[in-house]
Amino acid sequence: MQDMIRAKLEELRGMLQADGGDLEVVAIEDKNVKLRLRGACGSCPHATITLKQGIERILRESIDPEILVERVQ
Repeated sequence: MQDMIRAKLEELRGMLQADGGDLEVVAIEDKNVKLRLRGACGSCPHATITLKQGIERILRESIDPEILVERVQ
C-alpha cells in the first residue's frame, strides 16, 4: 500500500508545484501519512483544507477509505 500512496502523492505534487508549492513525505506508517507542505503551500492559510479535502480525500477514494493525512512542520 505504501508504494501506491507514494505514487499517488507524486501525481498530486504537480498540482501543488503549479501553484508554487510542494509536499514532502515525512512518513507513511500503515494508513497514516505524514506530510510537510513547502513553498507557497507551507504558509498558505488553506493548507489544512488542501490536506484534508484534497490530498486525504483523493488517497481515500483511490486507495483506501481509512487513510489519514497529517501535516507536520
